Amino acid sequence: MDVRNLKLMLEYDGTDFVGWQVQRNGRTVQGVLQETITRIVGQDVDVIGAGRTDSGVHARGQVANFHTSRTIDPSSLRAALNSQLPQDVVVHSVEEADPRFHARYDAKARKYRYQITTALTALERRFSWYVKYHLDVALMNRAASMIVGEREFDAFCKVDADRNHSRARVFSACWTVEGSRLSFEVCANRFLRGMVRALVGTMVDVGRGYTSLGQFDDFLASRNPDQVGMYAPPNGLFLEEVCY
Repeated sequence: MDVRNLKLMLEYDGTDFVGWQVQRNGRTVQGVLQETITRIVGQDVDVIGAGRTDSGVHARGQVANFHTSRTIDPSSLRAALNSQLPQDVVVHSVEEADPRFHARYDAKARKYRYQITTALTALERRFSWYVKYHLDVALMNRAASMIVGEREFDAFCKVDADRNHSRARVFSACWTVEGSRLSFEVCANRFLRGMVRALVGTMVDVGRGYTSLGQFDDFLASRNPDQVGMYAPPNGLFLEEVCY
Protein backbone atom coordinates (compact mmCIF):
# COMPACT_ATOMS: atom_id res chain seq x y z
CA MET A 1 0.00 0.00 0.00
CA ASP A 2 1.38 3.40 -1.01
CA VAL A 3 2.26 5.82 1.75
CA ARG A 4 1.13 9.41 1.17
CA ASN A 5 2.72 12.56 2.55
CA LEU A 6 0.16 15.24 3.40
CA LYS A 7 1.06 18.88 4.00
CA LEU A 8 -1.05 21.09 6.28
CA MET A 9 -1.14 24.84 6.77
CA LEU A 10 -2.73 25.94 10.03
CA GLU A 11 -3.17 28.71 12.54
CA TYR A 12 -3.58 28.54 16.30
CA ASP A 13 -4.03 30.64 19.39
CA GLY A 14 -1.15 29.51 21.59
CA THR A 15 -2.52 30.92 24.84
CA ASP A 16 -3.69 27.60 26.26
CA PHE A 17 -0.88 25.46 24.84
CA VAL A 18 2.50 24.74 26.43
CA GLY A 19 4.00 24.88 22.97
CA TRP A 20 4.03 23.02 19.66
CA GLN A 21 6.03 19.93 20.61
CA VAL A 22 4.51 17.01 22.49
CA GLN A 23 5.63 16.97 26.11
CA ARG A 24 4.49 15.53 29.40
CA ASN A 25 3.60 18.72 31.21
CA GLY A 26 0.58 19.95 29.28
CA ARG A 27 -1.50 20.43 26.17
CA THR A 28 0.43 20.89 22.90
CA VAL A 29 -0.53 21.75 19.33
CA GLN A 30 1.33 18.74 17.93
CA GLY A 31 -0.39 16.47 20.44
CA VAL A 32 -3.87 17.78 19.65
CA LEU A 33 -3.25 17.42 15.90
CA GLN A 34 -1.87 13.89 16.19
CA GLU A 35 -4.75 12.73 18.36
CA THR A 36 -7.34 14.22 15.99
CA ILE A 37 -5.75 12.94 12.77
CA THR A 38 -5.29 9.47 14.30
CA ARG A 39 -8.96 9.39 15.24
CA ILE A 40 -10.04 10.43 11.72
CA VAL A 41 -7.76 8.16 9.64
CA GLY A 42 -7.70 5.25 12.09
CA GLN A 43 -3.93 5.10 12.04
CA ASP A 44 -1.19 6.45 14.33
CA VAL A 45 0.60 9.42 12.76
CA ASP A 46 3.64 11.54 13.56
CA VAL A 47 2.97 15.20 12.74
CA ILE A 48 6.10 17.21 11.88
CA GLY A 49 5.95 20.99 12.37
CA ALA A 50 8.02 23.64 10.61
CA GLY A 51 8.43 25.71 13.77
CA ARG A 52 8.55 24.52 17.37
CA THR A 53 6.74 27.47 18.90
CA ASP A 54 7.08 27.90 22.66
CA SER A 55 4.39 28.06 25.31
CA GLY A 56 1.90 30.87 24.65
CA VAL A 57 3.21 31.66 21.15
CA HIS A 58 0.70 31.83 18.29
CA ALA A 59 0.85 30.95 14.59
CA ARG A 60 -0.90 32.29 11.52
CA GLY A 61 1.10 30.21 9.03
CA GLN A 62 2.43 27.08 10.67
CA VAL A 63 3.20 24.25 8.22
CA ALA A 64 3.15 20.56 9.11
CA ASN A 65 3.22 17.20 7.39
CA PHE A 66 2.48 13.58 8.19
CA HIS A 67 2.52 10.22 6.40
CA THR A 68 -0.43 7.89 6.03
CA SER A 69 -1.51 4.93 3.93
CA ARG A 70 -5.17 5.93 4.13
CA THR A 71 -6.96 7.20 0.99
CA ILE A 72 -8.95 10.08 2.51
CA ASP A 73 -9.32 13.08 0.18
CA PRO A 74 -7.35 16.18 1.32
CA SER A 75 -10.40 18.47 1.24
CA SER A 76 -12.42 15.93 3.20
CA LEU A 77 -9.62 15.61 5.74
CA ARG A 78 -9.49 19.39 6.16
CA ALA A 79 -13.25 19.50 6.79
CA ALA A 80 -13.06 16.61 9.24
CA LEU A 81 -10.16 18.18 11.11
CA ASN A 82 -11.89 21.55 11.51
CA SER A 83 -15.03 19.84 12.75
CA GLN A 84 -13.14 17.92 15.43
CA LEU A 85 -10.22 20.15 16.42
CA PRO A 86 -10.64 22.56 19.36
CA GLN A 87 -11.56 26.13 18.45
CA ASP A 88 -8.03 27.43 19.04
CA VAL A 89 -6.65 25.42 16.08
CA VAL A 90 -7.80 25.86 12.46
CA VAL A 91 -6.45 24.00 9.42
CA HIS A 92 -6.52 26.22 6.33
CA SER A 93 -5.29 23.72 3.77
CA VAL A 94 -4.38 20.08 3.26
CA GLU A 95 -2.56 18.96 0.12
CA GLU A 96 -0.54 16.10 -1.29
CA ALA A 97 3.21 16.64 -0.92
CA ASP A 98 6.29 15.05 -2.39
CA PRO A 99 7.09 11.85 -0.43
CA ARG A 100 10.40 13.43 0.62
CA PHE A 101 8.89 16.73 1.84
CA HIS A 102 9.78 17.56 5.45
CA ALA A 103 8.04 20.58 6.98
CA ARG A 104 10.95 21.47 9.23
CA TYR A 105 14.10 20.55 7.33
CA ASP A 106 12.94 21.74 3.89
CA ALA A 107 12.05 25.25 5.09
CA LYS A 108 14.27 27.96 3.60
CA ALA A 109 13.03 30.77 5.86
CA ARG A 110 10.56 31.56 8.58
CA LYS A 111 8.86 34.87 9.30
CA TYR A 112 7.81 35.98 12.77
CA ARG A 113 5.88 39.03 13.90
CA TYR A 114 5.85 40.51 17.40
CA GLN A 115 3.05 42.88 18.39
CA ILE A 116 3.28 45.60 21.04
CA THR A 117 0.65 48.06 22.18
CA THR A 118 1.39 51.27 24.08
CA ALA A 119 -2.29 51.69 24.96
CA LEU A 120 -3.80 49.59 27.73
CA THR A 121 -6.23 47.13 26.15
CA ALA A 122 -8.54 44.37 27.25
CA LEU A 123 -9.42 42.96 23.83
CA GLU A 124 -5.82 42.55 22.58
CA ARG A 125 -4.16 41.44 25.80
CA ARG A 126 -3.88 37.81 24.61
CA PHE A 127 -2.13 38.82 21.39
CA SER A 128 0.10 41.79 22.23
CA TRP A 129 2.49 43.07 24.89
CA TYR A 130 1.42 46.23 26.66
CA VAL A 131 4.46 48.50 27.11
CA LYS A 132 3.81 51.61 29.15
CA TYR A 133 7.07 53.39 28.25
CA HIS A 134 7.55 55.88 25.44
CA LEU A 135 9.53 54.06 22.76
CA ASP A 136 11.89 55.59 20.23
CA VAL A 137 11.07 53.45 17.19
CA ALA A 138 13.89 54.98 15.13
CA LEU A 139 16.44 53.70 17.67
CA MET A 140 14.73 50.31 17.73
CA ASN A 141 15.01 50.11 13.95
CA ARG A 142 18.70 50.93 14.15
CA ALA A 143 19.08 48.02 16.56
CA ALA A 144 17.05 45.81 14.20
CA SER A 145 19.34 46.64 11.31
CA MET A 146 22.30 45.42 13.36
CA ILE A 147 21.02 41.83 13.45
CA VAL A 148 20.62 41.50 9.66
CA GLY A 149 23.17 39.10 8.19
CA GLU A 150 24.72 35.88 9.42
CA ARG A 151 26.03 35.66 12.98
CA GLU A 152 25.96 33.66 16.20
CA PHE A 153 22.98 34.45 18.43
CA ASP A 154 24.13 32.79 21.67
CA ALA A 155 23.28 35.92 23.66
CA PHE A 156 19.70 35.93 22.40
CA CYS A 157 18.49 32.39 23.00
CA LYS A 158 17.75 29.93 25.73
CA VAL A 159 19.92 26.93 26.51
CA ASP A 160 18.95 24.02 24.27
CA ALA A 161 20.70 20.67 24.59
CA ASP A 162 19.55 19.67 21.09
CA ARG A 163 21.17 22.70 19.41
CA ASN A 164 24.34 22.07 17.41
CA HIS A 165 25.15 25.76 16.90
CA SER A 166 23.63 29.21 17.38
CA ARG A 167 24.32 30.63 13.93
CA ALA A 168 21.44 32.10 11.95
CA ARG A 169 21.09 34.29 8.87
CA VAL A 170 18.60 37.12 9.31
CA PHE A 171 17.29 38.31 5.95
CA SER A 172 15.23 41.26 7.21
CA ALA A 173 14.20 42.89 10.49
CA CYS A 174 12.06 45.98 10.88
CA TRP A 175 9.82 47.82 13.31
CA THR A 176 6.68 49.59 12.07
CA VAL A 177 4.27 51.77 14.03
CA GLU A 178 0.62 52.61 13.51
CA GLY A 179 -0.91 54.67 16.27
CA SER A 180 -0.43 52.81 19.54
CA ARG A 181 0.58 49.58 17.81
CA LEU A 182 4.15 48.53 17.09
CA SER A 183 5.07 45.48 15.05
CA PHE A 184 8.44 43.81 14.69
CA GLU A 185 8.78 41.64 11.59
CA VAL A 186 11.81 39.39 11.19
CA CYS A 187 12.71 36.77 8.59
CA ALA A 188 15.58 34.31 8.97
CA ASN A 189 16.70 30.91 7.82
CA ARG A 190 16.33 29.58 11.37
CA PHE A 191 15.34 30.79 14.82
CA LEU A 192 16.76 29.62 18.10
CA ARG A 193 14.65 28.94 21.16
CA GLY A 194 13.54 32.27 22.64
CA MET A 195 15.49 34.26 20.04
CA VAL A 196 12.74 36.63 18.88
CA ARG A 197 11.49 37.30 22.40
CA ALA A 198 15.03 38.08 23.63
CA LEU A 199 15.67 40.41 20.70
CA VAL A 200 12.34 42.20 21.16
CA GLY A 201 12.80 42.62 24.90
CA THR A 202 16.30 44.05 24.45
CA MET A 203 15.20 46.35 21.61
CA VAL A 204 12.41 47.66 23.81
CA ASP A 205 15.11 48.49 26.37
CA VAL A 206 16.89 50.38 23.56
CA GLY A 207 13.70 52.20 22.62
CA ARG A 208 13.00 53.34 26.16
CA GLY A 209 16.56 54.55 26.67
CA TYR A 210 17.62 51.88 29.13
CA THR A 211 20.12 50.23 26.77
CA SER A 212 22.31 52.05 24.24
CA LEU A 213 22.95 50.93 20.69
CA GLY A 214 26.57 50.40 21.67
CA GLN A 215 25.51 48.05 24.44
CA PHE A 216 23.19 46.22 22.06
CA ASP A 217 26.12 45.71 19.69
CA ASP A 218 28.23 44.49 22.60
CA PHE A 219 25.53 41.94 23.49
CA LEU A 220 25.64 40.58 19.94
CA ALA A 221 29.41 40.27 20.08
CA SER A 222 29.60 38.87 23.61
CA ARG A 223 27.50 35.76 22.97
CA ASN A 224 26.63 35.88 26.69
CA PRO A 225 22.89 35.45 27.42
CA ASP A 226 23.34 36.76 30.96
CA GLN A 227 23.97 40.29 29.67
CA VAL A 228 20.90 40.85 27.50
CA GLY A 229 17.68 42.53 28.58
CA MET A 230 14.33 41.03 29.44
CA TYR A 231 12.50 38.45 27.36
CA ALA A 232 9.33 39.82 25.83
CA PRO A 233 6.26 37.82 26.92
CA PRO A 234 5.11 35.08 24.54
CA ASN A 235 1.59 36.40 23.89
CA GLY A 236 2.75 39.00 21.37
CA LEU A 237 4.61 36.54 19.13
CA PHE A 238 3.27 34.96 15.93
CA LEU A 239 4.78 32.53 13.44
CA GLU A 240 3.57 34.29 10.30
CA GLU A 241 4.90 32.28 7.39
CA VAL A 242 7.20 29.42 6.43
CA CYS A 243 8.96 29.69 3.06
CA TYR A 244 10.11 26.73 0.96
